[in-house]
Amino acid sequence: MLTISSKEIQINEEITEKELRIIGSDGTQLGIMSAAQALELAAKSNLDLVKIAPQAKPPVCKIMDYGKYRFEQAKREKEARKNQRVIDVKEVRLSLNIDTHDFNTKLNNALKFIKKGDKVKVSIRFRGREMGHPEIGQATMERFAKACEEAAIVEKPAKLEGRNMLMFLAPKPNK
Repeated sequence: MLTISSKEIQINEEITEKELRIIGSDGTQLGIMSAAQALELAAKSNLDLVKIAPQAKPPVCKIMDYGKYRFEQAKREKEARKNQRVIDVKEVRLSLNIDTHDFNTKLNNALKFIKKGDKVKVSIRFRGREMGHPEIGQATMERFAKACEEAAIVEKPAKLEGRNMLMFLAPKPNK
């Protein structure tokens, strides 16, 4: 059965309330009546009685083709899933004393990830005596962010966490 707000939808004989507000198949208000009368109306037009607002006083029911309704609901959900994009976080690791060519290679990889729509985590691992010079790492990170600024925005600026300096870049939003 189809679920809306984690409760099962009640149809036809499952509806047990004494009074219901009924909406016709064409969307017109038919007024307040008993469940038996509403079921009779639905049966006459060869449709189902579906409770659409159980929390209302009295509960609101609509006369509709339940199979068609479920099919359209599933179709909408499938369409929504198809249009979803999962954003991955890719990592680019730099070193403290990175040379120009290596820097450009890492930069090109990061730009490629950003163009695909992924976020990029840029990290520098400080080893041994390198821990005494976090300002060099900060300068490298700023240079990397400056080189990426056309395609990306800095989501989280460079920050030293233990022996690692991390920075997160995200694709620029399309206008």
